[in-house]
Amino acid sequence: MTTLDTSKISLQLYTVRAALAADLDGTLARLAATGFTLVEPFGLAERAAELAPALRAHGLSAPSAHAGIVGRDLDAVLTAAATTGTTLVVEPHVDPARWTTVEDVAAVAAELNAAAERAADAGVTVGYHNHEFELATTIAGRPALEVFADHLADAVALEVDTYWAVVGGVDVPDLLARLGSRVKAVHLKDGDGTRDTSRQVAWGTGDLDVTAILAAAGGVDLAVLELDDTTGDMLTAVQDSFTNLTKALT
Repeated sequence: MTTLDTSKISLQLYTVRAALAADLDGTLARLAATGFTLVEPFGLAERAAELAPALRAHGLSAPSAHAGIVGRDLDAVLTAAATTGTTLVVEPHVDPARWTTVEDVAAVAAELNAAAERAADAGVTVGYHNHEFELATTIAGRPALEVFADHLADAVALEVDTYWAVVGGVDVPDLLARLGSRVKAVHLKDGDGTRDTSRQVAWGTGDLDVTAILAAAGGVDLAVLELDDTTGDMLTAVQDSFTNLTKALT
């Protein structure tokens, strides 16, 4: 089992999407100056060619990334992953309508299993990232995400978004324990635990029990900070999140 430490702190770049659109190099420079060495790109297949040289220029690497996999062109995703040196590619969202029955989730799992088999030849692991609905929706009394996990091949990873799991109504430490070693990464964020993303705040300054969540995530490979939105300055919230998580891990 790995032990989570400061070398495994990453940032989901969706957090700073507006800043990146306005000034890619300047934003990446600020992230590097904050102390980040790892980032998690979004829309990898569409952005890899632009991102790869910029990341290298600022001493940043992207061990994980989000990219559409289910029903998408996997070859394009794998080409992008090779461009950025990414070894964990995570499907960020599958239509909530596909999470209501065992047959539904088994079909989604089958698509990811097939993708994972192909991706393995390229040295890439395929994963899935949750929102709240995969947990709020239950199948035979269990969160749909856990039923889904039962149908995944061993090679498929999970990236648990701890904030959306709280919104989905589950106890996150218990969820992480049940999912076990399949969880290779977590999204760490804070706020008031509601669907109102504008009420998210720097990690460690909101209402979530981040201490318990972090302790339960101690064996994952990556701790990915993220804010979907906030009412204050986003880059300041990112810097505060990094500082607070670094202190919590040292």
